Amino acid sequence: MRVLIAPDCYGDSLTAVEAAQSIAAGWRQARPDDDLVLAPQSDGGPGFVGVLAGRLGEVRHTRVSGPLDDEVDADWVDDRATSTAYIECAQACGLALLPGPPTPDTAVAAHSRGVGQLIAAALEAGAETIVVGLGGSSCTDGGRGMIEALGGLAEAKAALAGVDLIAATDVEHPLLGPMGAARVFGPQKGADAHVVDILEQRMTAWAAELDALAGHTVSPLPGAGAAGGLGAALLALGARRESGAAVIAEHTGLAADIVAADAIVTGEGRFDDQSLHGKVVSALAGGARARGIPVIVLAGQVTLGPAELAEAGITAAHAIADYAGSVQVAIDDAAAQLTGLARQTAASTRE
Repeated sequence: MRVLIAPDCYGDSLTAVEAAQSIAAGWRQARPDDDLVLAPQSDGGPGFVGVLAGRLGEVRHTRVSGPLDDEVDADWVDDRATSTAYIECAQACGLALLPGPPTPDTAVAAHSRGVGQLIAAALEAGAETIVVGLGGSSCTDGGRGMIEALGGLAEAKAALAGVDLIAATDVEHPLLGPMGAARVFGPQKGADAHVVDILEQRMTAWAAELDALAGHTVSPLPGAGAAGGLGAALLALGARRESGAAVIAEHTGLAADIVAADAIVTGEGRFDDQSLHGKVVSALAGGARARGIPVIVLAGQVTLGPAELAEAGITAAHAIADYAGSVQVAIDDAAAQLTGLARQTAASTRE
């Protein structure tokens, strides 16, 4: 049996590449004769650059400001053949770069200046197309830090004039309001109710400046709320939005791999309702459904019921937390626990 192993990252526990390797290791223990194809994926969030590294261009390293001003080493891909740079915002302002768990203080203070510095490095390298993967950020600054790092609103727009700027994200949330960046994602970044209000007010004022820069209203656009509002700033600078999962799928040859597969194993940190709206798992299920290819999800946690799985075209979903006995063990020992879950799943799989 030919098994396509195509997971996303598992939060801060495993990169997509590490997850694919762990699943493959467990699967081989139970079914050594299966033909395994490893194709780690990303929706634009953490792991976006890691998945592309080695497949195209050269990996570059740039020292930039982290989310709280301490400098960090950020990787990005410089594809000279197409004059395209691939940047991952989580490399500069990701939650994993905070010194500890997010707090109300870090939710207010975190910024996106490092993303602007990465864009500047790409421009200096001669990039004519810049793809910015959005997701996993610790900041909710609406991209203000990014624009300040590029010299300000007018200067940023001038610097990017003539550049094909792409916001790679599968998040459809607007910038403001009950479904916006602060209210939906702020609590995940340490914001309490008071801080959520502060972030919303701060970005409401900033949105007016972005609208003026763009010459039209950007805050309600799908994806404007991605990565703490970085999406809105990129859209105001003239970016077009593309699916992060689709960008990765194109460069990893995912469509051909799906057609050739007898079964697909994928996964992510938390498999919930958001997973079914344009993320990696839903993209795989959509491609597999028409061909009757079973799709198995191995996730850190699973919150969807049988009816929701069936409707989405998912054959089965198993949680590492259930296998490990607790969420904490699933996080602390993610690689080994995922390997064990994959072995158990493979052992119960029939062709």
